[in-house]
Amino acid sequence: MNNSLNNLSPLDGRYSDRISDVALLFSESALIQKRFDIEIEWLLFVLNENFYQTIKISKKDIKRIKKFQADFNNSYAKKIKSIENKTNHDVKAVEYFINDFLKKNGLEKFVSYVHLGLTSEDVNSLAYALMIRDITDKSISLLNELNKKIKFLATKYKNISFLARTHGQPASPSTLGKELLVFNKRLKRQLVIVKNIKPMAKWGGATGNYHTIHIANQKRDPVTIATKFIRKFNIEHNKVTTQIEPHDWIAEISHSFIRINNIVDDLNKDMWLYIANDIYALKTVENEVGSSTMPHKVNPIDFENSEGNIGLANALFNYFAEKLSKSRLQRDLSDSTTIRNVGVAFGYSIISYKSTLNGLNKISPNKKKIKDELNENWSVLSEAVQTVMRLENIDNAYEKLKELTRGKSLNKQKYIEFINDLNISSKNKEYLLKLKPENYVGVAPKLK
Repeated sequence: MNNSLNNLSPLDGRYSDRISDVALLFSESALIQKRFDIEIEWLLFVLNENFYQTIKISKKDIKRIKKFQADFNNSYAKKIKSIENKTNHDVKAVEYFINDFLKKNGLEKFVSYVHLGLTSEDVNSLAYALMIRDITDKSISLLNELNKKIKFLATKYKNISFLARTHGQPASPSTLGKELLVFNKRLKRQLVIVKNIKPMAKWGGATGNYHTIHIANQKRDPVTIATKFIRKFNIEHNKVTTQIEPHDWIAEISHSFIRINNIVDDLNKDMWLYIANDIYALKTVENEVGSSTMPHKVNPIDFENSEGNIGLANALFNYFAEKLSKSRLQRDLSDSTTIRNVGVAFGYSIISYKSTLNGLNKISPNKKKIKDELNENWSVLSEAVQTVMRLENIDNAYEKLKELTRGKSLNKQKYIEFINDLNISSKNKEYLLKLKPENYVGVAPKLK
């Protein structure tokens, strides 16, 4: 039994229950299984594609090998890992494990075709492409859920006007819904971008020149053969590489998730400030403690938790984007140890998305505070007044409003007195007299 209290990483300890399904997508066992599946599929591909003097395989033997593949479980992974401890080579361990099965089950005639024409990086390249695609899809699914919640709240609160702030100071009013809609649109755009990034894999052998596949099947173009195999997995074949696939697509995904995470974090920070300023109230959770000494506190911990985890995720994503796209000559091994940690960045990201979503489920507008704040800031209507004055060709409109409002308190009575003294058309005067901070929101409620 795994004791999460003794794990080094909070992903495997404190937060393990939040990402248990995600961990399965990028675990050591998942990587071993992907390599295993790829090796089996390549073996059957080689035999069915009639490589040089390959033995024909019967439907019965195909069925037996496919069952062996389908039966992959934790015991398989442990046996492969045990072999790796002896060989000190992860992909070779998978090859030996498959060979052992073939020998023990009357299929030894196929042993020589296992891993035929491949370098380990061919297998790893495709394995990681599949794993990153899976964990990206999982992340996108959760982001869609988060964005759906944002859109729901944006619609629900579209008519709740409040005092907006620029530079932290009172500014032209907006609506709570419109401000949330901004984040919905930003996320939506970035999700389209990341969905269009195609995972890539290479299959060109030791230095990317298809030496061995060409030898094994000289009557056919080795690049065409490799492309046909890679496409079985719905992965794009990077045809021209060194020993490794250059990982530019991983850099693209990393940069996309940095932008996505920055948007989520921007939302976290705004929500934190709105809560701090009593624009939103937080629902209390029974038995939850906000402070060890101050029992009254209800803290915005979900948004704070999300912010911290996003910082960790983006630090890793930034490193992946910088590191993985560079390798000495035909390759060095530093990418291998780096790429194993890609799942960690997604793990921290997913924790943050869940935390933000949890935070949004706890908020509710503090309508009294919002109304009081609007009523205390009639000066925000100075923008509207000076615009009308300009349209009425009144000189120094901005300066006159500046004199009236800058650093001064403007209440409803003083506002009405100022409007009544203006020499403007009755239509515009009537409009300005009907204007209040709460209804000066432009077309914010209509934005979609």
